[in-house]
Amino acid sequence: MLLSFLFFLLMFAAIGMSSFIKSRGTKKDYYLASQDVSPFLVGLSAVATNNSGYMFIGVIGYTYATGLASIWMMVGWILGDFLGSLWVHKSLCRATGKTGESSYAGVIGAWTGSNFSTWQRLAGILSLLFLLAYASAQLVAGGKALYVVLDLPAWSGAVIGGVIVAAYCLAGGIRASIWTDAAQSMVMIVAMASLLVVATQSVGGIGAAVAQMGQVEGFLDWYPHNLLLPGLAGGILFAVGWLFAGLSVIGQPHVMVRFMALESETRMVQARCWYYGWFTAFYLMATSVGMLARILLPDAGSFDAELALPMMAMKLLSPAFVGLILAGVFAATMSTADSLVLSCSASLTHDVIPHRVEKSWLLKAATLGITVVAVGWALLNKQSVFSLVVMSWSALASAFAPLLIVLALGARPSQKTYIAMSVIGLATALVWRWLGWNSDIYEGMPGIIAGLVVFAATRWFERTPVVSGANA
Repeated sequence: MLLSFLFFLLMFAAIGMSSFIKSRGTKKDYYLASQDVSPFLVGLSAVATNNSGYMFIGVIGYTYATGLASIWMMVGWILGDFLGSLWVHKSLCRATGKTGESSYAGVIGAWTGSNFSTWQRLAGILSLLFLLAYASAQLVAGGKALYVVLDLPAWSGAVIGGVIVAAYCLAGGIRASIWTDAAQSMVMIVAMASLLVVATQSVGGIGAAVAQMGQVEGFLDWYPHNLLLPGLAGGILFAVGWLFAGLSVIGQPHVMVRFMALESETRMVQARCWYYGWFTAFYLMATSVGMLARILLPDAGSFDAELALPMMAMKLLSPAFVGLILAGVFAATMSTADSLVLSCSASLTHDVIPHRVEKSWLLKAATLGITVVAVGWALLNKQSVFSLVVMSWSALASAFAPLLIVLALGARPSQKTYIAMSVIGLATALVWRWLGWNSDIYEGMPGIIAGLVVFAATRWFERTPVVSGANA
């Protein structure tokens, strides 16, 4: 089991380190791979980054506790993600080439042709804070898997993941991250498929599995219990909330930077096909594994539900295959953690510091420092992976998604409007979460709506010109 796990870790590290041979030593190459990445690599890298330890640990734990109703989270997330991609991804890729910027916030800040440095610095600070929280959640997920499978202390996963991520990110920047993401996405989907097949066979097939799930009270109900509204209305509101969670992808710097690195905006359709094909298959398998875990590990409440996948693997698989599952979990955590670390580094060196850093050794020093902070945060973290990821995801979406939407549609807000949209959107999401309403409706939904409402209101005062979105 240990040998199997170590084999995959060494393979990921070797792939990432080998990217050094294509490094050009420039800032744009370090953070955007000189915008020469193929659609295949963009799609697989983005899906590996999106389907993080949150999918292996958080979603499976949530499905274990919730049951069939969790499928609405999957449907809403993928549909919202797809709808957002129809008008944002291509515009963002085009704007990246036009502005010459090296960071997500830099491209948005320079989108209109102006230099919105105040907003860019604010965006950089927000990105640093919430991307670091997100990165710590990924490292925690890896630690949970090592704790169950190898009986190693929880901190060990964070440290091991941090060391490997730092090694290949320092070697090749985002190109190393993208290359390893592609390999990691393949290991992730093989690991999840293997566990799904073995788990289904162990309970006697699909029919037997459904029959056993039906014996768990409320497990096959279509809607979660205790929703804001009862029955179908509550279910629709729940699904729409997660549709906004999918739409929130456009507000995630670590995911969108993959599409920014695409070799040409004209190849976005191919990248999208790779991304959504892989995403849908993986999410469906993860949800199915979460439901099977409930009948294979029936003692709900006696253990942390987020440990369901590694416990299930230990129960069903041979040591070599358990090593594969553990490698899949680690692949998921590292494929997102490396992206988050590089996005934080870009925010620090390109957005927050008044004089932008250009020297290669300083860029790498920033990356190393960010990794150390992320590992430290993971060691001190007490929240669940699911909770921490959703909080960070919704905060970033509320701050950035409304802006990207209106920019991609051709609007030209002023810097004051930029700031107001980001601050009020973020504040709305955080207050929603603080009031506890996020258990009924994903907090990014009111956050994104609040940002769009701010834009609509300011248009009356600023008379913002709007041009055709197709020509933006």
